Amino acid sequence: MTQLSGAEGLVAQLRREGVRHVFGVPGVQLDHVLDALARSGESGESIRYIAARHEQGAAHMAEAYARTAGRPGVCLVVPGPGVLNALPAVATGYACSSPMLVVAADIPSTLAGRGLGMLHELPDQDGVLASVTTWSGRAETAERIPGLVHEAIRRSRSGRPRPVALTIPADVLAAKADMEPARTGQEPDASEGMRASTVADIAAVLRTARRPLLCAGGGVQAARASTALTALAEALSAPVVMSRNAGGAIPARHQLAFPSLAASRLLPEADAVLVVGSRFVSPRGSALPTAPGATVVLVNADAADLGPPRRAELTLCADARTALEEIRAALPDTGEPDNEEPDSGEAGWVSGDLDEVRAWCAQKVRGVEPQWSFVRALREAIPEDGILVNELTQVGYLAAVGYPVHQPGTFLTPGYQGTLGYGYPSALGVKVGSPDRTVVSINGDGGFCWNMQELATARKYGIAVTAVVFNDNAYGNVRRIQADEFEGRFIGSDLASPDFVRLAESFGVPAVRVTTPDGLAGALKDSFDEPGPSLIEVPVGEMPSVWPLLLGGAPGSVRN
Repeated sequence: MTQLSGAEGLVAQLRREGVRHVFGVPGVQLDHVLDALARSGESGESIRYIAARHEQGAAHMAEAYARTAGRPGVCLVVPGPGVLNALPAVATGYACSSPMLVVAADIPSTLAGRGLGMLHELPDQDGVLASVTTWSGRAETAERIPGLVHEAIRRSRSGRPRPVALTIPADVLAAKADMEPARTGQEPDASEGMRASTVADIAAVLRTARRPLLCAGGGVQAARASTALTALAEALSAPVVMSRNAGGAIPARHQLAFPSLAASRLLPEADAVLVVGSRFVSPRGSALPTAPGATVVLVNADAADLGPPRRAELTLCADARTALEEIRAALPDTGEPDNEEPDSGEAGWVSGDLDEVRAWCAQKVRGVEPQWSFVRALREAIPEDGILVNELTQVGYLAAVGYPVHQPGTFLTPGYQGTLGYGYPSALGVKVGSPDRTVVSINGDGGFCWNMQELATARKYGIAVTAVVFNDNAYGNVRRIQADEFEGRFIGSDLASPDFVRLAESFGVPAVRVTTPDGLAGALKDSFDEPGPSLIEVPVGEMPSVWPLLLGGAPGSVRN
């Protein structure tokens, strides 16, 4: 054992767990942790601390880092307002299956719960954090910190990955104690024996189906299961419909890959549907409709996503990658799937029909202008392994169903949380974790102003993210609803946005203004040569609504 302060024990165990970056905003309750981080570099094992300008920005950075870097994303915040400011990003992580850790300081343990009005005191900070995490703990003594850090990281990765939180009072961080690092390592899967019979039943359903369909959700991305998904789809010659959170789970140009729009055309024709890592509900909260008599199989790491309003003949609570690999292994390896009968119009998917569905999806997307031209410009400029962080903007809405994603993990959304303003700080976290990749953040003027202060963070640390701001001087979605549904009674939807070029330049960030899709493509390519951050402002006018596509597209089957 070694005598360490609680803060030193925290930093040592984070390093042992594979943490290489911590995002946060400093404050008095964190003084000992910041000093421990500063001194950790003396041993050559430093954790890089990224100081954001707001806790929401720091937490978004940690959440997106956790989603894409393959390492724990850690956010370090002071109690009270620091915790409350971080909550939107933690809630986003909960929606998007992100294994992030929030380490929150607290007032001294001798004063907790007494309501004396200490600096940053909350009546129930632990309860606040528990409401948006899958697990939360509290270190009452310094010697417990290493074990609790290990348990937090383990919980964040167990089952469905989700945020966790650990609260440590300021006096516990300062206290010294004899500490032993907590052991790390993979724990055995106790459910393996129970899973085998269900996997065999699922494989039998898929093997005998005439038109099997795979529906992939964000859980496939969270489990790094793209290779396993592609292998199963190819073994079955089964099309794969990807939710908006699963873009790139199978490359968009693959002959079996289909965007979420295709669900309304393919689900009515499938006689067996395997849903993996998806909530499988419509934007209105109802189960997605399947063909009468179709066998529905649900696979999810979260048991809550296996029950009503969905109906299923078979369910499996398991990690997506493990389940997909085991289902594939349970299929006969004959080189030809049982469902392939090319001469029969009733058995197997007909390639011409699938081509028609793909063309229908493309026609729906390309009919939305000018959004499609901007989406096309983004795809033209961004390398295939580049990462696009999508925001809640008119161009972003169309990108959610129309941007071709060619590699897993290269298209990020805030999931069902729909967190306005998450995009730019999230892109900074992505770039920190993936420094060799091109990272682009698209935003509306409304959403960008949520966290535009993080331009300072990007400049300070040289984080080379290109921010694209589509500026219509409005909350465009709100304004359209007011126009269409409330007889044009506009209130609160018009904005007085800044000159974003001059704003960026005031932070020392190079910026340009373009007005056309071709201009955007060129400016993007130029920006990738910048050694640090850059910004492109794109003034736009009112755009047509994308919501009919986002709410499921036009109804119809594969044959009409």
